[in-house]
Amino acid sequence: MKVRVLDDPLIRHTLTKIRDKNTKADRLREYVENITLMCMPYVLKDFPVRRVRVETPLEEGEFEAIEEERIVFVCLLRAGLAMLRGALKSVPMAHSGFLAIRRDEETLRPFLYYKRLPSLRGKWVLVLDPMLATGGTLSLALEELKREEPERLISLHIVASPEGIERVLRDHGELELYTVSIDRGLNERGYIVPGVGDMGDRLFTEGL
Repeated sequence: MKVRVLDDPLIRHTLTKIRDKNTKADRLREYVENITLMCMPYVLKDFPVRRVRVETPLEEGEFEAIEEERIVFVCLLRAGLAMLRGALKSVPMAHSGFLAIRRDEETLRPFLYYKRLPSLRGKWVLVLDPMLATGGTLSLALEELKREEPERLISLHIVASPEGIERVLRDHGELELYTVSIDRGLNERGYIVPGVGDMGDRLFTEGL
């Protein structure tokens, strides 16, 4: 399945807290971090595992462990930063990369203005972006990432629009897309409704 909605009561509860316009920035960052961490068992369920030898307090044995070094979390700045903290709590030895893409508010067209990535060749790359709206930002990000020859491309979102999902899967059919919610659609400004507002502003510049 190319698109999977993570239908879990605790995840939905946390999303409601994130949607609430009265949630302050400090609590919002905490909720976004937590919801990302709660999503990781679903997103990582097919990731490669290996047997490792570990000495417990009682004896030595072989046990399963995820191949953390094959995972790269790519954070779409700036809203994706809060998600990155939660993702790295699940697999702390994973690598991280960063893309900054700005959307022109008039044309809604995205452009890349910052890129910092580790080697992606042969890696499982998980893109973190709270909102999948028009799909333009994620589509451009995936174009950049595919040049680095990753083995697998996955994206995780808190909310997504039907229009954005259709656009991204049309442009990048190999993508595996996870989201907590598929919302009603986009308004005339290209924002998801009912959505979560502008997550970057809510997370980091509240009150400025």
